[in-house]
Parts: sequence; C-alpha cells; structure tokens
Amino acid sequence: MRSRRRVALQHHEFHTVIGKDDMTAVNPPTPPERGQQHPAQDAVPPASARAAYVAPTAQYASPDPDPEAALSIRGLFKTFGQNHAVDGISLDVPAGSFYGLVGPNGAGKTTTLSMATGLLRPDAGVVAVHGVDVWQHPLDAKARVGVLSDGARLFDRLTGEQLVIYAGVLSGMDRPTAISRTKDLLQLLDLQSAAGTLVVDYSAGMTKKIALACAMVHAPRLLVLDEPFESVDPVSAANIRDILGGFVSGGGTVIVSSHVMDLVQRMCDHVAVITSGRVVASGTVDDVRGGEDLEDRFVELVGGRRVQEGPEWLRYS
Repeated sequence: MRSRRRVALQHHEFHTVIGKDDMTAVNPPTPPERGQQHPAQDAVPPASARAAYVAPTAQYASPDPDPEAALSIRGLFKTFGQNHAVDGISLDVPAGSFYGLVGPNGAGKTTTLSMATGLLRPDAGVVAVHGVDVWQHPLDAKARVGVLSDGARLFDRLTGEQLVIYAGVLSGMDRPTAISRTKDLLQLLDLQSAAGTLVVDYSAGMTKKIALACAMVHAPRLLVLDEPFESVDPVSAANIRDILGGFVSGGGTVIVSSHVMDLVQRMCDHVAVITSGRVVASGTVDDVRGGEDLEDRFVELVGGRRVQEGPEWLRYS
C-alpha cells in the first residue's frame, strides 16, 4: 500500500488524503548542492541529438538566457528512450507578451512547457524565468510562474474554494490573503455558486477554470497554460480570454499552447511553431504567418497535409 500523508487546512475543518504519487507535483526536485554540476546545463545530450542540433547563434547573440525576457530557453533537450521529444529548443518570450505555442500532436509542446516550469528535468539546456534559473533557483523561479498543465490531477476531494486556498498556502501566502484572493478569483471566474462543491463534481469547463484560479492565486508574473480552452464552452472561453487579456494589460505575460490556430491568431501577439521537438518559426504573429492565414502557414511549416477524397465506399453520389 502506498504511503499516505494527511493534509489539513485549519481555517476549513476538513481533511484530505494525498497519495505519495500526488505529492511529486507539489515538492520540487532537490536543487544541486553548492559546487555540484548543474544537471540541466552539464548533461550531455544523446549523440544523435547533438549531430542534428545546430546552435542558435544566428538568432541569439548569447548562449545565455536573456534576463529581460519573461521566459528564456537555451539548448533544451529531452529524450524518452529513442524518442527525441525536445531537440535543442531555444526561445525567448518577451515580457508583457501574449505568446502562443503551437504544433502538431507529439511535437514536444507539453514536454517543453513542463521543463520550462520546473515540472520535468531536462537532459540538457538552460531555462530562466525573468532572469532566474529554473533549476539552480527552483523556488524563486516557480514563485514567479503560474502553471495550468494539460491533464494534471487536482486534489478533487476538496471544494473549489478549499483547493484555491490550499494552492495559495502552498505558494507561501498567509491564510487571510489566500482566502481574500480566492474569493476574488471565484467571482472573476464566475464560480461563486460552486465554491462549496467538491471539484470531483465539477464539469470539464469548471475544472479548467478552478485550475486557472490555482495558477493565478499567488499573483505570478508569468502564466503558462497548456491547452487552457480544451473542453471549455464558448462563453467560458470568452471570459477566460478577457481575464488573460487583462492580466497581460496589467504587465503580466501569458504563454498558451493550443491546437486552435484561429484562437491563437486572434488572441496572441507572438507565436512559435514547434514540430519534431524543434522551433521552426517564431516571432510576432504577423511575421510568422507572412500575410497568410496562420493555419495555412502552420500546415506549410509542419507538413503532413494530404488531400484525398477517401475510399469509394464512402461516396454516395
């Protein structure tokens, strides 16, 4: 039987049992001791990845992260067995931008975002959030980031209100501040009526919104959202877009991954296209699409489109 840990929030008289496996998302990896090698920087990528990788000196004047960028990535690698999920990605996300990350299924978007936010250790490379190295100073870096991971498990035996307060307390906030901010976020996301409902009973759209509240409660400077509009109804999606737009207008930065090109084209001011673990285009949306529709440009960049009429047995005339 897996070991278990009981967590209690004193302000609300409730208990929830969290399995050992669930705690990995809460407890960051132990940072290296002083004088030890930085595993993400000093690890040597696989030979096949090194052979295919071309250093991004043409685009980036320095191999070091840009301290002015909200998120700066240099030479990021990750392999799973023989699969090079992320193959030498370098990318700068300007502070104050609404940045879209797009790519086909299996392109490496989620893996890249997981490493960029400290949820997954890279094989090699450097990631900095507002100049703070994610792997040398993980707690400082993570305090600046709010993360909504696609498919991440929530402590769904808590009510929505309890969950957001818990996220605030885990981020180091005092309980009165966490409670006050939770009320504001529940109102902003139109979840007041569901505040006392267990998250396990939420719809898919409500679950996405409460996860967004958890990502925002500690007032991060950078929001990283993996497929935030998946399973969300059009009205809720429009409300979330307005909230994110207001966050950017207030000086924050948003990175959002999505498969919906029209949404990215209307919502984002910058975009990067990833395929096969590499960035094939990045810049402002206008620069990347080059006068074309973003979806058409995306298909050109990643390839794979096949025009077929289908087999004879699917034709009725």
